[in-house]
Amino acid sequence: MKDTERTPVGTALSALILDLFSLNNRLLAAGDRLVAKLGLTSARWQVLGTIAAAARPQPVAWLARDMGANRQNVQRIVNDLEMEGLVAFEPNPHHRRAQLVVLTSKGKQTFEAAMRLQAPWINELSEGLRVKDIETTRSVLSALRGKLQGPGDAEE
Repeated sequence: MKDTERTPVGTALSALILDLFSLNNRLLAAGDRLVAKLGLTSARWQVLGTIAAAARPQPVAWLARDMGANRQNVQRIVNDLEMEGLVAFEPNPHHRRAQLVVLTSKGKQTFEAAMRLQAPWINELSEGLRVKDIETTRSVLSALRGKLQGPGDAEE
């Protein structure tokens, strides 16, 4: 077999990845529509969610790592969120230059409002799907993510 020929599983995975690209674009567009009235985009919502989900305040680099995103892109979004009064920076006792990012009360309220919009939307979107199928899909995606992680990336 030539190196340029895909195996059957490689062909199936390639088709899945193309579907994931399309799904990601549709999810981002749907998310943008869902939270537009809150002054958010999907990207801003995702950053707020990552901050909210963190066990403790983190610097931008750690947020980006947790999101699997580019640090510079996350920094730009965090700066925008700070200008909107949704996040604030706090001193980091472990690193003078890498400030910690925290939600402000306005940020918490905005994130909670987004999640109130998300609940009925996700419930409707999930109609007709089976929990077992979703769990299997998550398992496959987790395995792929693990294979794509670089040596410096943290385990999830």
